[in-house]
Amino acid sequence: MSRSLTVAAACLALLLTACGGSDKPKAAQSTATPAEATATAAAALDENHCTPAKNPGEQKRAKLKKPTETLDAAHTYVATVDTNCGAFEITLDAKRAPKTGGSFKYLADQGFYDGLLIHRIVPGFVFQGGDPLGTGNGGPGYQVVEAPPKTLKYVKYVVAMAKAANDPVGASGSQFFVVTGKDGEQLTPDYALLGEVTSGQDVADKIGAIITDPRSDFPDAPVLINSIKVDES
Repeated sequence: MSRSLTVAAACLALLLTACGGSDKPKAAQSTATPAEATATAAAALDENHCTPAKNPGEQKRAKLKKPTETLDAAHTYVATVDTNCGAFEITLDAKRAPKTGGSFKYLADQGFYDGLLIHRIVPGFVFQGGDPLGTGNGGPGYQVVEAPPKTLKYVKYVVAMAKAANDPVGASGSQFFVVTGKDGEQLTPDYALLGEVTSGQDVADKIGAIITDPRSDFPDAPVLINSIKVDES
């Protein structure tokens, strides 16, 4: 970003000056004031204060076999979701959703989510992504089923898997949603649990507050998943 490059240039100039005797030309010092640098950085962002991104449209993905991987409850799994609006972390619920989490990790490890959209945002409710079609109608070509706990409440920052109305309870493919407001508490426990946002809640809040076309829930300025990486410890 512009501000980072300005700071890097200033540090390089100081280093060359301190060493002395070098024939290399000194790096130019920036004359921008902090306010001007901030304004330049802000101008590079879109209307949602995110790095501008293009709608990638439909993304082709290789046909994947249904995974058999499950999460080990003795381990901790943290998925870092990097978007053009910032990054947030999901701690996968290895104890209550080992099968669902295993499928999610499998897809992330395959790079399935890289370059896909957050295609649905409903402020005060959820935002949803992970569809290679970018429409809410796609998936990985397979389905796993793991019923969530009957006592599950979809409170803010809970992450679960989306499904069609005629799919069985706990069915999931690749699409996931993050609960961002109290409206999520109205959901019945039909959606497979994935985990909870445990870091970067400010980024989740920012994405969840983006205003969209109420007819489609699609944001005017695309929100893009750059990558999802799952670390195990």
